[in-house]
Amino acid sequence: MLNANELPSWFLLLLVGFFGLIIGSFLNVVIQRLPRIESVVSPRSQCPDCREQIAAYDNIPLLSWFMLGGRCRHCQTNIPIRYPLVEVAATVAALGSMLRHGPRLEFIVEFSFVAAMIALIFIDYDHQILPDAITLSGLVVGLLFALQRPMISVLDASKGALLGAGILFIFMKAYLWLRQIEGLGFGDVKMMGMVGAFVGWQGVLVTLFIGSLTGSVVGLLGIWLRGSDMKTKLPFGTFLGMGAITTVYAGQALVGWYTSFFYPE
Repeated sequence: MLNANELPSWFLLLLVGFFGLIIGSFLNVVIQRLPRIESVVSPRSQCPDCREQIAAYDNIPLLSWFMLGGRCRHCQTNIPIRYPLVEVAATVAALGSMLRHGPRLEFIVEFSFVAAMIALIFIDYDHQILPDAITLSGLVVGLLFALQRPMISVLDASKGALLGAGILFIFMKAYLWLRQIEGLGFGDVKMMGMVGAFVGWQGVLVTLFIGSLTGSVVGLLGIWLRGSDMKTKLPFGTFLGMGAITTVYAGQALVGWYTSFFYPE
């Protein structure tokens, strides 16, 4: 964490905020196209309903959604609020990581990881899949980044990847054996391997705790409000992604708060 004298200038923060918006716009393309095995580079963005190409002036991150009133200019179909939410989330993440680390390698590592988690959160929510193009690639990138990171060594990253994937694999097999139905998929296993490569073994434990707690609360609320049952499948990767992002920005504070109950100063 930077001290007050090391904080970036307002101009750098402005550039980083703009960069976050651009990345958020790209993440929307990834979320829309990757599950459909479509190119994230071409063709140009188009309305998913009427298939009309979106003009450049209607494709300005965040601003265009509000200017169009959340509707397609051509067919007036509602544009999901997910689009501005993803762009805002990416912008906040970029600014948060820059304020934490300044213009250093750790900013790139942290923001790249959080951006990937944002994509996985929404892809799993929409399609209940976690693409290998993100999870396995992220696992490799996380281990490679560890070669240069002062915060997490290659050993810590490797332990985290093995622990994250291992715990989910054991849980997946145990659930299948006990209930005779699939509760988790290999996508969740690979995702936690990626998470561990970036946050280490301790971060894996915090991520699993937060993700499991959040998923349990949402599941119980679903039973109470909508009358769903215990067999209703939840996008666990969405909750793991939320847990991973929380771990990145608040994991140490949460662990410190928790351990203070047992080891008061």
